[in-house]
Amino acid sequence: MPKISVAFAMTLLVLGNIIAVFSDALIKDLPSETAVYQFILFRQLTAVLMLLPFCLLYKKSKLFSNMKWHFVRSHVWLLGVIFMVLSLQVLPLATANAIFYAAPLFILPLGFLFYKDRLTFPTIAVSMLGFAGILVIVQPKQINLGAVFALIVAVTMAINNLLVRKLPQNHSVYQTLLLTNLFGIPFALGLAIWEGQPFDWRSLITAASSNVFILIYAGICVQVYRHIEAYKVSSAEYSGLIGAVVVGIIWFNEVPNMTFLVGSALIVIPLIWLATLESMRFRQKIG
Repeated sequence: MPKISVAFAMTLLVLGNIIAVFSDALIKDLPSETAVYQFILFRQLTAVLMLLPFCLLYKKSKLFSNMKWHFVRSHVWLLGVIFMVLSLQVLPLATANAIFYAAPLFILPLGFLFYKDRLTFPTIAVSMLGFAGILVIVQPKQINLGAVFALIVAVTMAINNLLVRKLPQNHSVYQTLLLTNLFGIPFALGLAIWEGQPFDWRSLITAASSNVFILIYAGICVQVYRHIEAYKVSSAEYSGLIGAVVVGIIWFNEVPNMTFLVGSALIVIPLIWLATLESMRFRQKIG
């Protein structure tokens, strides 16, 4: 029996996704002259410092064991963070988030390519509609670097999710998050040194604040998915896009146009339909 109800779990996920939007908003609100690589280094460092107490408190297994895929995944993560910052500097908050939400669409073909995951008609249809939604939002005739950067973020998110299968099962969620940020620090430090900008306390404070929001969201996800099967609540994750629209309007005066709404619907609605379909199939199997 789950310790929390499905309704409460979905409420928590909606709240978590709205909180996560504020992390993106803080990044978008950075001054244009901000040293990007220094900010990313601060983000990696503050994440490690925040996660370390949890890893020490809840020791599940030896931390530094089976490091190969943690090392690979950490640098894919770092690449995604770099392009996330760059895309948020250029694109409206809601537009960037809509493209980020395309990550599940990339998981489908990449999963087939690397793991031979089975592709069904619904998954293929959802992918095609989702990519059509991306094209509607991005508008290839007037494509800009911000949209390209956001697409790279979506691809890195998809790869990161797929690489989870390669990670050691004995590591806790906190240990995994710690190692993901820890192993990227040397490369982030090298980029910050190459950038050669003076130390900026504002970047450090924003990086730490951004991480607080993201770690709250991660903690909510751990709590929810520990007690409730993912198929029952995963559709609540897309509430973050609504949060991005609202925060974009209030914070940055970014009013979405009809093109954005149509493109977002082509991405999100088919994914919710697919999650519902998988939920029905799962119930039939156990029923």
